[in-house]
Amino acid sequence: MAVTKTHPIKSTLKAAIDYICNPEKTDGKLLVSAHGCAAETADIEFSWTRRHAIDKGTNLGRHLIQAFQPGEVTPEQAHEIGMELAKEILGGKYEFVLTTHIDKEHVHNHLIFNAVEVQIGIYFYLDIQTVDSKTPI
Repeated sequence: MAVTKTHPIKSTLKAAIDYICNPEKTDGKLLVSAHGCAAETADIEFSWTRRHAIDKGTNLGRHLIQAFQPGEVTPEQAHEIGMELAKEILGGKYEFVLTTHIDKEHVHNHLIFNAVEVQIGIYFYLDIQTVDSKTPI
């Protein structure tokens, strides 16, 4: 069963995105996807969206980690599950970068998404029950 946790990003957005996109952890960046932005420039694009937002909130983004038991899924399956989770909880309204790390015994996803919606500029308020209900068992 996957375990999901999340935390806010308050000041180190570029460092967080650089960390999750590390080619040594993502099979040479084969397990890196993005929505509404390019992974290489996501911090700049998030910043631009935030600058033009109506409700900026207090965080630059959120970092969600979804970990699987060893042998539970292949890296490709984990990445697909991560994309489905991102689409479900973000509804296509928020820029995000999703990576799947294969550097540990267990496969795990990192999802970093903008704290504000792209089109309307509304701050993302996380309902942890939503994340829990979308995490596959």
